[in-house]
Amino acid sequence: MKRTTEFVLGLIGGIFGFFGAMFALAFGGIDAAFSDSGTSEITGLGWAAMLFSILAIVSSVIVKKKAKLGGILLLVSAVGGIISISMFFILPAVLIIIAGCMGVFRKEPVVNNTTA
Repeated sequence: MKRTTEFVLGLIGGIFGFFGAMFALAFGGIDAAFSDSGTSEITGLGWAAMLFSILAIVSSVIVKKKAKLGGILLLVSAVGGIISISMFFILPAVLIIIAGCMGVFRKEPVVNNTTA
């Protein structure tokens, strides 16, 4: 079975997550510039979200060959992204969760080869 829907949703979600992570990194840089310590916790969480976005993109490729594994990795990347940068990862998480659930729960069609 072709898994084009899961691939496209995971890829778009990963790309949007990448942009959300970049926004969180920029926001963390601004926070670090104005804080007394010169560091920001948001920057580290932005890097974590970047890794989860990369995992989502890689998982969307894996889902075409191994649907269950790719779907589980997509779900892990969505949950990890939400934990990392919460509000910046809402839209990507929705897309990635839909793709992950489709990868895990979508069944292969049954082929009936009986002849009359």
